[in-house]
Amino acid sequence: MAPGSVDRDHSQTRATAAALSKPSPTDRLYRIVEEGLCIGCGLCEAVAGPDRVVMAKTSSGYLHPTVVGPLDHETVDVVYDVCPGTRIDGLPQHLVAEDTNVDNVWGPWRRIVRAWAGDPDVRHEGSTGGVLTALGQYLLTSGRVQAVLHVKASVDEPTFGQPVLSLTEADVLEGAGSRYGPTATLTDIYEVLDRELTLAFIGKPCDIAALRNLARHDERVDDLVRYWLTPVCGGFGTPSVTERFVRSLGMETEELTGFRYRGRGCPGPTVATTADRREERHYLDYWGDDESSWALPWRCRICPDGIGDSADLAVSDTWPGGSPTRQGSADDPGVNAVVARTVAGQDLLESAAADGALTIDYDITPDDMSIYQPHQMHKKYAVDARFRALGDAGRIVPETNRLRLAELAGELPVSINRYQRDGTARRLAQGKGTEPRPPGPIGSM
Repeated sequence: MAPGSVDRDHSQTRATAAALSKPSPTDRLYRIVEEGLCIGCGLCEAVAGPDRVVMAKTSSGYLHPTVVGPLDHETVDVVYDVCPGTRIDGLPQHLVAEDTNVDNVWGPWRRIVRAWAGDPDVRHEGSTGGVLTALGQYLLTSGRVQAVLHVKASVDEPTFGQPVLSLTEADVLEGAGSRYGPTATLTDIYEVLDRELTLAFIGKPCDIAALRNLARHDERVDDLVRYWLTPVCGGFGTPSVTERFVRSLGMETEELTGFRYRGRGCPGPTVATTADRREERHYLDYWGDDESSWALPWRCRICPDGIGDSADLAVSDTWPGGSPTRQGSADDPGVNAVVARTVAGQDLLESAAADGALTIDYDITPDDMSIYQPHQMHKKYAVDARFRALGDAGRIVPETNRLRLAELAGELPVSINRYQRDGTARRLAQGKGTEPRPPGPIGSM
C-alpha cells in the first residue's frame, strides 16, 4: 500500500460521514414545520418556485410546504431569512420618524384612535367596525394605489383563506370579515410584483413581517407596496377545532359551500352553509368564552408580534378584557382601535377621515390598547422567556429585531420569567410544539 493511502481512506470516510450527518436542504426546510414555526404564509413556495416547493394541506390540517423538487442550501438560506417563523422584525428604522412615540408593548405610534367605517354598510359587513375594508376601498378610489393584496374565503376550502388582488371597491368588500383559517397569502407574490401595480397590502402581522423580510431581497417590494395594513391578531383557529365545530353543526368541512367566522355585526355570528343548509352560532361558540379555551397553532402561542409592529396601521377590536360577551348587543355596529405607526399611516388615517371614508370617535393611548387587548400585552412580556426555552431545547429560536422583547422581560420579576420559561419547556416536552413532517415526493441536492 502506498504511503499516505490509509490517511486518504480515512479522510474520505470522515468526509462521507460529515456529508451524511449534515442536514439536507429538505431537512432544513422541514425543520421549520416540525418545530411548529410554520404559519403557512406560502412565501417559501414563492422563493423556491412551485416546481420545488408547494403549499399543501397536511395530515394536521394546516397548510405547510411540501418539497416536490430538488432543493439547494442557497435557496433554503433565503427561506430562513424571509420566513416569519424564523425571522420577525419591527418597523424598519428609517420609517420611525423622530417625533414618533415608542411604547415597549405597543411599539411605534403617532396617533391611536377609536374609529369605524364611514359607510354604514361597510361598517356592518366588516369584522368589527370595518376600518380595514374601508381603508382598502379608500386607497383605490383616492388613487393612492392601483390594487389591494389581501385575503378572502377560499373557494375550495371555505374554512381557509386565499389571497386576492382587488382592483375595485366591490372586490375589497368581498374580502370583509376575519379569516381564522390557514391562508397562504404570499404564494403568488412574485406574480403580483411582476404586474408593476402600486399596492396596499392587508395581511396578518406575520404576513407583514414576511413581506418586510422579502423587501431585503427584492427592491420591488418597497417600491410598489405603498401601504402596509394589518389587524391586531390573536392567532387563528387550529383546523382540528374548526372541523369539530363544523361537525357539531351536523356538517362536514368537505360539504361546506361557505364559512364566515364573524362580521355583519360586532363580532357577528359564525355561519356555515352547505348546498341545502345554513347554520348560525354565536362567535363564542367557535372560540369559547375566554382566552383559556382558544385553540391556536404553536407559532401563534409564541408569537413575538401579534400587534402589527411593522405595519403603517394596525387595527384591533375594542372589547375591554379582549373578548366579547354573550350578553352584548346583537346589533352592535362595532368600533375599531387604530394605531398609526408611520407618517404614511397617520396621513392615510386622517385623510380617510377628512374624506368621509372613516369616522374617528376620539383619541386613545397605549394603556387603552392594553385594556382592549390584554392577551397581546401579556404575550409580548412573555415572549423572551418562551424563546429562551426554545433555545434550551435545542430548537430554532426566531431572530427578532426592534421588538423590545428583552426590555419587556427586564420589567418582570425573575420569578415570572422563570415561570414562562419552565411552562414553555414543559409544553415542548409534551409535544405541543411539534408538527408531523409533511408527506409527499421529496427531492434534494
